[in-house]
Amino acid sequence: MKRVFLFSLVLIAAAFSANAQQDINRPQTSADVGTAPIQKGNWMIGGSIGSIGYSFESENFNIGITPKAGYFVSDGLAVGLQLDGGYQSVKSEEDIWNYGIAPFVRYYFPRGASASGRFFAHGNIGIAGSQPGDGAAFAFGLNLGYAHFITKSVALELTAGYNYSEAHDAYGDKQSGLGAALGFQIYLPGQH
Repeated sequence: MKRVFLFSLVLIAAAFSANAQQDINRPQTSADVGTAPIQKGNWMIGGSIGSIGYSFESENFNIGITPKAGYFVSDGLAVGLQLDGGYQSVKSEEDIWNYGIAPFVRYYFPRGASASGRFFAHGNIGIAGSQPGDGAAFAFGLNLGYAHFITKSVALELTAGYNYSEAHDAYGDKQSGLGAALGFQIYLPGQH
C-alpha cells in the first residue's frame, strides 16, 4: 500500500512539474505583416550593403553602401532619396571613392506576397561621381528584391539588378553591370 501511495504521489508531482515548465521563446525570424508597413502615409528608412567583392585577377576589393529614406504616396508605392557611397582598392593603384545621390521609386507587388514578405521593384535616376575622377555624371539603377519582415516594422532585404553610371574615374569612362545587395529597412507608421 505504501508503494502504491508513494508511486501515485510521484506521478502527481511529475504531472504538476510538467505543467509548470515555461515555454522558451525562440528568436523571432518572421512576422505576419499583411500590408500594414507599406500603407500610404508610412515612412521607410534604412540602407543596403552591396557590390562586396574581391577579384583575384586584378587584385582589387570593392564595397558599396546605400542609405535611403522614402515615403509611401499610396499603398505599396514609395518615393524617396538614396545616397550612394563606395570604395574600390586596386593593388598598386590609387584607391577610388564613389559617391552619388538619386531619387528613387519603389513598388511592392501584391501578387506573390507571403504573410511575412513582399517582392518589390526599385528604380533610381540621379548623379554619381568618383574620386579620383572628373566630376559627377548621369547614373541609374533597376533592381528587383524581396523584403522579409522579421517584425511588423523591420525587414531584411535582398536585391539584384542592373546599375549604370557615366562617372569617369581614373580607369575608365563608365561603369555598368549586375549587382546584388543585402539591406535592412525600418518602416515607420505615418499619420493615417
